[in-house]
Amino acid sequence: MPINTKTLFYFVLFLYTGWISGCRTMDLYEKHIPIPQHEWKRETPLMGSFNISDTTAEYQLFLVLRHTDAYAYNNIWLDMGLQSPGDSMFTQKLNLSLGDDAQGWYGTGMNDIWEVRKPLTDRPRRFVKSGTYKYSIKQIMRDNPLKQVMSAGIRVEKTGK
Repeated sequence: MPINTKTLFYFVLFLYTGWISGCRTMDLYEKHIPIPQHEWKRETPLMGSFNISDTTAEYQLFLVLRHTDAYAYNNIWLDMGLQSPGDSMFTQKLNLSLGDDAQGWYGTGMNDIWEVRKPLTDRPRRFVKSGTYKYSIKQIMRDNPLKQVMSAGIRVEKTGK
């Protein structure tokens, strides 16, 4: 069966377009910090850093938390800290809802592990300074250690704006 040159042209164009769009880099940072024995001690903040090079772009920040089905509460209180290059750490208390009695756990689950991704800001924001930003995540619940939390971390997505 002979191949039509026009069909071949469109097929090659389709493959080339897929290859080009598939080779774009994603402007994304995500890191999960595991919690030993799934017991998060209040005095052990989770810390990390990410780099911002484009101060003209907008970024959306998320908290990413993994917990088991046996987690005892439908929320978590956190002390979130963010430090700009050359500045001191700015901290803020957050009460994040992880589920409710009517719907169950929020996020995605597989077997007894649940992951929830919560936006930390109402809308994307711009970072004023380029460089390395440091963050800390500390649980401030009544329980110490807080059981059945597997990991927590930050996700920073560069938006299309």
